[in-house]
Amino acid sequence: MKFSKIQKHIPVIIIACVVVITGAILFFSSDDIDKVKVSREALVSEFTGAYVEDIEPNGNIVEMNMTASESEVEIFDGYKTKVWSYNDTVPGPEVRVKLGDTLRLNFTNDLPQETTIHFHGVRVPNAMDGVPGVTQDPIKPGESFVYEFTPKDAGTFWFHPHVRTSEQVERGLFGTLIVEDDVDQKYSQDIVWVIDDWRMTEDRQVYEEFNTPMDLMHDGRWGNVMTVNGKLNEVLDVKPGERIRLRMVNASNARIYMPSFKNLNAKIIAVDGMYVKEVFDFGELELSPGNRIDIDITIPQDADGQVFELVDNFGREEIKLARIEVAGQAVATPEFNFPVNSEVPDWTGASDIEIDKEYRLNARRKTGEGMGMMGGIEWTINDKAYPDYDPYTFKYAEFNTMRFTNESVRLHPMHLHGQFFKVIARDGVPVSEPYFRDTVLVYPRQSVDVALVPLDKGLWVNHCHILEHAAAGMLTAVEVR
Repeated sequence: MKFSKIQKHIPVIIIACVVVITGAILFFSSDDIDKVKVSREALVSEFTGAYVEDIEPNGNIVEMNMTASESEVEIFDGYKTKVWSYNDTVPGPEVRVKLGDTLRLNFTNDLPQETTIHFHGVRVPNAMDGVPGVTQDPIKPGESFVYEFTPKDAGTFWFHPHVRTSEQVERGLFGTLIVEDDVDQKYSQDIVWVIDDWRMTEDRQVYEEFNTPMDLMHDGRWGNVMTVNGKLNEVLDVKPGERIRLRMVNASNARIYMPSFKNLNAKIIAVDGMYVKEVFDFGELELSPGNRIDIDITIPQDADGQVFELVDNFGREEIKLARIEVAGQAVATPEFNFPVNSEVPDWTGASDIEIDKEYRLNARRKTGEGMGMMGGIEWTINDKAYPDYDPYTFKYAEFNTMRFTNESVRLHPMHLHGQFFKVIARDGVPVSEPYFRDTVLVYPRQSVDVALVPLDKGLWVNHCHILEHAAAGMLTAVEVR
C-alpha cells in the first residue's frame, strides 16, 4: 500500500500536537483557566444598579375591571367594524400606575374563546405572566381571573392575549400599561401612540381567515389598513414651544416599521420601556412587533401652522401613519435634562464570553391530512416546534448569554418574557447598544448575541413575535433558577 506524504508524517504531527497541548496546560495558571468565570463576575458587577431586583410596594392599590368581549368600533368614518376589545375600545383602556403602585386587574372573559392577558415587557411574578400551559390555565368563556402585581420598572408596556394570539390580537385585543416614575419631568404632553395594521375586507370588516398558509410561510399577517390608536390619520394637536413625550407601541401581528418624522428632530429616550444610557436620533431604530420607543420632541417656537408627518420607511414605499399639527400662541419650552439610565452597562468584552445557549431559527414542512398540496409549515427553534421544546436553565443573578441564529430567509423579532437583555454582537461583531431590550429583530441569515443577568425566577417563554410564526411553533421556554 502506498502512503501519501501527509500520511507518512502523521505520527510526527500527533507527537508535536501532544507536546504543544501539554506545554500549554503547564504554561497557563489556574487563574487563566478560570478567566471566563472571573470575566462573568466582573460583568455582573458592572450590571449592578442597572435595574432593581425587586421593589417595595407603596401601599397604593390601583384597581380596575376589564372585560374582553365582542363589540363594534368606528375605524372608518360612518362605518362600524366588528372587533374583539377590552372594555369596548381599541386599543383597550390606557392603564396608568406610578412606580410602587400595585395593579389589581379584575378580568372577565366574555369572548367565545379561551383567553389570557400577558403584560409584555413587565417583570411580573411568574404566575401573572399569562401564558397558558406555562404560568396559568386559560381563562374560559364566562370565567374571571385577577391579575395583581407591583411593576418593578417604570416605562411603556402593553398587554395582549397569549391564547390564539395571532387571531385575538388581530381582532383588536391589545392595550397599554404606563408605569410612571418619580422623576420630575414636566412634559407639556405625555402621549401614547399604538400603531397597528389590519387586514380588512371591502366592507371594512376584519378578514377572518387567520393563519393562512401564505402568512405562516412568509413574514406573517401584514394588513392593508394602518391605524394609530385605532384611528386612520391620527392627529396630535400641539402649540409652538411644547415639549412632548411620545410613546410608540407596535401592536401589529407582523409588520415592522422604521418610523420617523419629516422635518422634526426627536430623540429616543427609552427602548422597550427602559431608559437609554445615551439618547440618539429618532428614525435610526426599527420598531418590530412588540417593541416600544419613547421619544422626546421639542416643537420649534416658530412652528405655528406647520404639520409634521410620522412616516414609515421600512418597506419600499413611504407610508403615512399620523401627524402632529401645530397651532396657537407659543409657550415656554419646559427645561430639563433628558431622562437617561446611566447604570446601563457597557459590557465591553462581553462578546468574548462563551455563548451559553444557541437558538437556531428555521422552518420545516409538515405533511398530513388537511395540509393541502403544499403541506403545512412549522417554525422551529433548534429543530423543535412548540409544544415540543427543551427548556434551558439560566442561572439566577449571574451573567448569561444566548445566540439567536436565523437560518431562515424570514424576519424574526425574538421576545423573552420576564427579563431584559442587551445585544452584545451581530454576526460575531461586537456592538454596544446603550439600552436594554425585551424584543430583538433578527434578520435573515443573521446571528444576534445577547446577554442578561436574570433577576426573576420561573419558567419564561421565548418566542418570535411575528404572531403567525409563534402560532406555527416558534416558541420555547427558559427557566431561571
